[in-house]
Amino acid sequence: MKIIAWLILSLCLPFIVQAQTLMVQDKKTGEPIEMVMVGNKDGRNFVLTNQQGQADISGLDKSRMFQIDILGYKKAILSFEDLEKSSFVVLLESQFLMIDEVVVSATRWQQASSDVPAKIISISPQEVALQNPQTTADLLGISGKVFIQKSQQGGGSPMIRGFSTNRLLYSIDGVRMNTAIFRSGNIQNVISLDPFAIERTEVLFGPSSTMYGSDAIGGVMSFRTLTPELAQSDEPLIKGKASARYSSANQEKTGHFDVNIGWKKWALVSSFSSFDFDHLRQGNHGPQDYVRPFHVQRQDSVDRVVAQSDPLLQVPSAYSQINMMQKVRFKPSENWDLQYAFHYSETSSYGRYDRHNRMQNGLPRYGEWDYGPQKWLMNHLQISHQNQSFLYESLNIRLAHQSFGESRIDRTFNRNNRRIREENVEAFSANIDFTKKITPQNTLFYGAEYVYNEVHSIGTEQDIRTGVITAGVPRYPQAGWQSLGIYLNNQHKFSDKLLLQMALRYNQTAIDARFDNEIYNLPFGDEATLREGGFTGSLGTVYRPSESWVFSANFATAFRAPNVDDIGKIFDSEPGAVTIPNPNLQAEYAYNIDLNIAKIFAEVVKIDLSVYYTQLQNALVRRNFSLNGQDSILYDDVMSRVQAIQNAATANVYGLQLGVEVKLPIGFSFTSDFNYQEGREELDDGSVSASRHAPPWFGVSRLRYKYKKLEWQCYAVYQGERKHENLAFEEQGKTEIYALDANGNTYAPAWYTLNFKVRYNFTEKLSLSSGLENITDRRYRPYSSGISGAGRNFIMALLAKF
Repeated sequence: MKIIAWLILSLCLPFIVQAQTLMVQDKKTGEPIEMVMVGNKDGRNFVLTNQQGQADISGLDKSRMFQIDILGYKKAILSFEDLEKSSFVVLLESQFLMIDEVVVSATRWQQASSDVPAKIISISPQEVALQNPQTTADLLGISGKVFIQKSQQGGGSPMIRGFSTNRLLYSIDGVRMNTAIFRSGNIQNVISLDPFAIERTEVLFGPSSTMYGSDAIGGVMSFRTLTPELAQSDEPLIKGKASARYSSANQEKTGHFDVNIGWKKWALVSSFSSFDFDHLRQGNHGPQDYVRPFHVQRQDSVDRVVAQSDPLLQVPSAYSQINMMQKVRFKPSENWDLQYAFHYSETSSYGRYDRHNRMQNGLPRYGEWDYGPQKWLMNHLQISHQNQSFLYESLNIRLAHQSFGESRIDRTFNRNNRRIREENVEAFSANIDFTKKITPQNTLFYGAEYVYNEVHSIGTEQDIRTGVITAGVPRYPQAGWQSLGIYLNNQHKFSDKLLLQMALRYNQTAIDARFDNEIYNLPFGDEATLREGGFTGSLGTVYRPSESWVFSANFATAFRAPNVDDIGKIFDSEPGAVTIPNPNLQAEYAYNIDLNIAKIFAEVVKIDLSVYYTQLQNALVRRNFSLNGQDSILYDDVMSRVQAIQNAATANVYGLQLGVEVKLPIGFSFTSDFNYQEGREELDDGSVSASRHAPPWFGVSRLRYKYKKLEWQCYAVYQGERKHENLAFEEQGKTEIYALDANGNTYAPAWYTLNFKVRYNFTEKLSLSSGLENITDRRYRPYSSGISGAGRNFIMALLAKF
């Protein structure tokens, strides 16, 4: 209580500080540069320039060197005296090839990417503005390094280095988004985030459990949403933007508006977006297996198969979505900064297209298979403090509450019984993170995290003729999942060329689940508990022999603790199989090593290569099981093999990521990203199968041109073939997803799309973007996806700032 009282007292006694405003401009054009990071070199505190290129640096240490950095410009390192001599105006020189940038996701604090042994990329706001991704899943995909799977248009499940779903971690403003019901099957929670409200996206590749805890095996996707900007003068700062977009392939109609109002110590930012997508039209040239020229309609109390006037429309795939965000910022002094954020997202109901493609006896398997509205709400309070004390120099406290709502509605073709399963998760989290510079060469990052998830699940059944609703089988038990972790990360710079980083984390997780055994008749009774604890760590080094070379190596362990979906999923079916609960599980552990090399040749060519190997031990996988001595049960009128999640396998994933950037004359440039990954997983009989979440090789190549107000890009997106014998064993029978080869076996064909995007800035405040995607109208389906990508697609977007 004394600490809380001291904190409140400190916040209520702000003192007046003389503001010192820095202006950052483009050296060639003289235009202000927004979103530039300005901070002390090797420090953890930084500020961002506003739309006018201004930043208040009064809270930074004047005795240290200042680092001014943004992607696309040469980094400037200046003393306070240098800034005074330039009248606090800094001119940055544009730079296409960069070997270094400021990132936050690796340690939760600002640092140079070349000081991080693991591979990190960021997706620039400029690239997002040109590409116009429809969802945040599409935003990740434009990086060329993250593969996106979709089971329906309202979806997007990232795959990173052979891992996906609950083996990846999502972080929003430093808050963990993963819940206790994140499953091993593909998920679509990332679409709850508004791409218009994201000001920076980073992807950290490889294990990151020391900083983020459970699930961070394949990587971390870190999103930072709009930050309220304070005024740099006595005049209030009022700024914002409005955007409207149309796309032809799904008749997209999207609108966005955000406004920032800032004073010296207070600031507000409000954001609202509305998305409306009609059924998605696929391309005209490609595998005929992807064409389903009919859909099911309920007519006169009978399910009927209705032929479509346009056979290329994928029905049902339409959906809509709204996003809202409100942030309030209070900065009482140069040392304290408080921000409160409210986020809300809700989709309409939408069809799961791959399930609608399942056939039985020559007819559709389902009359209905929909996801109900996906809802996400977050309240988030962040408190930051800068203090030269014995314990820390920088402190961040994050307190968050999130609420997740989702549901599934399905009904067998021409049956009257509709099953409805609804899930709600209330998630509470608290993070406290510190940094402390022990010596000029040695920095400590340390902290603690507590997470609690409360899972509520109900099942109902409705007779659609009479409307009578009865109790049904829920998807999950009523359960609580919690995690407590502490971590320490030590970074030591032996010189400007050599750095060593070591990290250690201890984590304890617990599950308490309650089953209704009158319904389930489970052998372990009506309660299940699980307690897991253990250490993870990492050791990495970075060597920079010159400004144009970077070598790094990283060895790391990571873990995924069993969650409620693992131990308690109740009667979740796929053709011929049904999954039942199994509380006798342990955490799975990953051991990873990766090597990274980056080199710039003559300031014209940059090559970036990463190779990695990950072994997953004690892997949680679905395997054959028994229920009360029976290996099969009758479920939903189908005799189904009983299965359960078990610690029953070892998986190995290896691969490489290669990036090439070339600066060409007169404003042209060329970039290409190529990703190759292979995964192998042990089966029950000792044989080996391909891993489901390791896609075929994929990549993107771009030819760019930029001159003054005009920017355009021609690019190709591509994926390799995955033959039937190289599909994961569990994927080989999914005829509703894959094409058929000459022998009638499933496989994932290779594909490519050719695309063109252009953006023109009429003024600093008004710009027009347009483009033509999939110019050749290819019919293609990304690996493991249940819906085809868009056919030829015309995009038009207008952006106005004020």
